[in-house]
Formats: sequence, structure tokens, C-alpha cells
Amino acid sequence: MCLMIIKHGIPEAFKAAVSEGITKAKDFLTEIEKYFLKNDKAKTSTMLQSLISMRYNGKGNIREYIMKMSNLTLKLKALKLGLSEDLLIYLVLISLPAQYSQFNVSYNCQKEKWSLNELISYYVQEKERLKQEKIESANLASTSKSKYKKRKYKYGKNEADKGHV
Repeated sequence: MCLMIIKHGIPEAFKAAVSEGITKAKDFLTEIEKYFLKNDKAKTSTMLQSLISMRYNGKGNIREYIMKMSNLTLKLKALKLGLSEDLLIYLVLISLPAQYSQFNVSYNCQKEKWSLNELISYYVQEKERLKQEKIESANLASTSKSKYKKRKYKYGKNEADKGHV
């Protein structure tokens, strides 16, 4: 009875793909399930490629960016590809733009390793410092332009007369 109800509710393409000798609903569903198996290798490969190719563009919240990378590593761990926190930290370090290179060098020169939470905290502080530095340099540039006034030349009758002499 259950098998008849299931067969009635599925498209003809699946009915034809399953052998006619099946008499139990459970066996029928198991046979159909084979057509819908997910390929974990492809999913793992796609997620790993996404993690490795991630780059922070300097816009948006750096904390969210690092947490997004962390979330990808957790998904990879669920697919039986565990990445250590140390590897994740190095992936974060190399994915940031050149303006963070001084910060990366200071991390590499230290003996102790940071946890992911410490790294996030330090990067947020570094981003604020860079933002403040950018504001200060913008103020410096705008005040230095006003020091030198452009000379305005007036061309009048005197200039025109000089040419005809």
C-alpha cells in the first residue's frame, strides 16, 4: 500500500529508473536515494577553493570576514577535512591586503602564537589605527594645499599693448 502511494507521487522518470522487482517501500526509497547522493568530494573541493582564494578588500567589517573564514573551516571539518586553527590564522594573514603587512611581520616575529579570537581582536585594533592614520593624512593633505595660493594673472590692456611694440 505504501509503495503504491509513493509510486503515485513521484515523476515517471524515477519510476522507470527503479527496478520493478522491489516490493517494499523502504527498498524503493533506498533505490531512489542513490540518485540523490551528494558528492562530498566536490563540495569539499569547492569550499576549500573558496577558503584559499578569499581576499579581504578593506571594505566591511574585518571581524565578520575572519569569522566567515572560520565558518568555512568548520564546514570543512564536518566534511572530514579538519584544518587546524594555526593554519586558519596563516590563511587569514595571507588573505589581507598590503596595508596590513607590517602587522603580519610583527606576528611572524613573535614567539607565541595567537588564538583566533586574539587575532580578530588585534586586527580590529589595527584597522582602527589604519583608519585614524588615513584621516590624519587626509587632514594633512588638505591643510598643505591651502598654504600655496595660486597666482591669478590678469591679462588686460597693458599685456596686449606690450605685444605690439
